[in-house]
Amino acid sequence: MPTRDQVLDALSQIIDPDLHRDIVSLGFVKDVVICDGAVKTVIELTTPACPVKDQMKAEAERLIASLPGVRSVNVEMTAQVRTRQIDPQDLLPGVKHVVAIASGKGGVGKSTVSVNLAVALAQAGAKVGLLDADIYGPSIPKMLGCQGEKPLVESNQLIPIRRYGISVMSLGFLLEEDQAAMWRGPIVAGTVRQLFADVRWGELDYLLVDLPPGTGDAPMTTAQTVPLTGVVIVMTPQEVAATIAGKSVALFRRLNAPILGVVENMAEFVCPCCGERTAIFPGPGAHVFAQRLGVPFLGSVPLDPVVSRSSDQGLPALLSAPESAQAQAFREVAGRLAAEISIARFAQV
Repeated sequence: MPTRDQVLDALSQIIDPDLHRDIVSLGFVKDVVICDGAVKTVIELTTPACPVKDQMKAEAERLIASLPGVRSVNVEMTAQVRTRQIDPQDLLPGVKHVVAIASGKGGVGKSTVSVNLAVALAQAGAKVGLLDADIYGPSIPKMLGCQGEKPLVESNQLIPIRRYGISVMSLGFLLEEDQAAMWRGPIVAGTVRQLFADVRWGELDYLLVDLPPGTGDAPMTTAQTVPLTGVVIVMTPQEVAATIAGKSVALFRRLNAPILGVVENMAEFVCPCCGERTAIFPGPGAHVFAQRLGVPFLGSVPLDPVVSRSSDQGLPALLSAPESAQAQAFREVAGRLAAEISIARFAQV
């Protein structure tokens, strides 16, 4: 009969590729039960969106099955997102991680990236919120097909709209469709703070915050109002976009907000007929920019006109075309983002 120590010794050969330690010393192995040659164990990861979950499970099954006396193996994979350090005065005590999605300039598809990353994390099993803090051009309600809805108010707090498994809040729910937000700095800062403080976000693993482009009041207020786990920078491949995105990186670094990574959007067009890839913009690409600044490169998302049209109809790519190259790219980026969040959390310990 195998022993518990033998099972743990075997599992200690599995190294988490992001945290660079074995899963036993990390405390991922939560339970080991052995009965008449049948071995059952539970491995608890730091995120349900772990990109190597299936490989880790297969490796655990192989290692346990190789032990003498083992007749059957049952490896259950679970996940528990480790929370950030929460201050007693924190505006979001139930939110484990707050991630800002930013860009140096408009037109790079930042909101599209925000929506699809939120959907991808929710589909993986995480509790996700999405705050549309782009107060000048709130587009999230339309992209999620809920622009006509109005949030309820309970005990002086707004209740987020639920859509595709995500808790959503946007200034777009509170303004008339054609109404413009003609506000200056102090009002902008106050409004952004209210979208955090006066909304009942509840218990969330991840709250993604879609910021307006640039380095103005809203991005600075966000970084100074809530403790950000980090920031994701969205950009297109050309050199001018990289230069402007660099200003966003510099801003958040000055505000002590970690950069979790860079996402390259609309990098190329994938022909739906033959699969040929065609570059849309000139330039070295976001991976070169990320390397230059010493930040992670989370991935590249291709352009798909069909999927883009469905977004205008309120269906994100992961729902309208789940097998498309764009949807697959978003899933991969979401997995890498979740991994970077876990790395940032363990670095605090």
